[in-house]
Amino acid sequence: MIRHKDHFHGSDLEKIEQVYGIQKEAITSFSANVNPLGISPALRQTLAARIDAITAYPDRDYVSLRKCIAAYVGTDYENILVGNGSTELISLFIQVEHPKKAVVIGPSYSEYEREIALGGGTTLYYPLREEDGFVLNTADFISRLQDDIDLLVLCNPNNPTSTSITTKSMRQILDACLQHGIYVMVDETYVEFADDMAQITSVPLTHYYNNLVILRGTSKFFAAPGLRLGYAVTGNRDLIKTINTRKNPWTINSLAAIAGEIMFQDETYIRQTKALISSERRRMYDLFASRDDFKVYEPSGNFMLVKILRPNLTAQDLFERTIRQGMMIRDCSTFPFLDDKFFRFCFMDPDKNDRLTECILKE
Repeated sequence: MIRHKDHFHGSDLEKIEQVYGIQKEAITSFSANVNPLGISPALRQTLAARIDAITAYPDRDYVSLRKCIAAYVGTDYENILVGNGSTELISLFIQVEHPKKAVVIGPSYSEYEREIALGGGTTLYYPLREEDGFVLNTADFISRLQDDIDLLVLCNPNNPTSTSITTKSMRQILDACLQHGIYVMVDETYVEFADDMAQITSVPLTHYYNNLVILRGTSKFFAAPGLRLGYAVTGNRDLIKTINTRKNPWTINSLAAIAGEIMFQDETYIRQTKALISSERRRMYDLFASRDDFKVYEPSGNFMLVKILRPNLTAQDLFERTIRQGMMIRDCSTFPFLDDKFFRFCFMDPDKNDRLTECILKE
């Protein structure tokens, strides 16, 4: 099993401050994959006006919040489970399912492997191939599934490749997993950034498959990682009941519950976010694709994976170059199946993107 090396996460600005002597407030993090618009004005105003909500306990069942989420994703509120960030829900789900053998499609987010290991399970990786543009070969993947696998974990769009699996392919995967008795956990943290979200999201499939749970959060799209608000969507009511018996009450504070209700109904903010990311994603992809010293892979999320083709330049070199200019990218050499030639950056506003690319592309 692949072991992960230490690395700087997009949230590790305090560590960066210590190592490089750069104040964290002066760092633009192209590594955190957070919406560059920041929190919406409507959310800021509402939280300020309702600060007294912290004097009372929130609704233990979070019915109003779950109804807002259900309307946003297009399902019944009884199919919604809320938690203290998607990380808590990943942990709870793995505790309940207690997989002995799990498969993760990688390279991918390391928290899945960590939680599986904490439960005593083993993680195997199915590699996305560079020659396929890091797009999953569905037929080959399905042919390798076995009865001794308990859990399949997918990040869709995937982090760090930004590639995605279509709903059509996901149906084929779910059918195969049903035959083998495999539960499927799909992390859709970045799906709201995708232009073709309707062709990627697996939420509609929760009405037909009881071996499926989908995880989302508000950290990235709604620029609120400190709020710690995540949710799961599943048609398996027994699973929801089991998780609810394990989770602590009131894991979401009163302000986070109020914020959630505002976020999912803020159509102006949602529309502006999608327009900005769509425009900058295409512009940045075209810019790097036109170069012969870098290779890029078609992105679906709000970030892009890039391979360095210059012989004497590594991702660590670029990390050092950009951080000294107050910009933080992600060296992807710590991800399974990637080496020191790969880095990732998210899309910010045009001026910041221009400044980053000028720094990266200089000879």
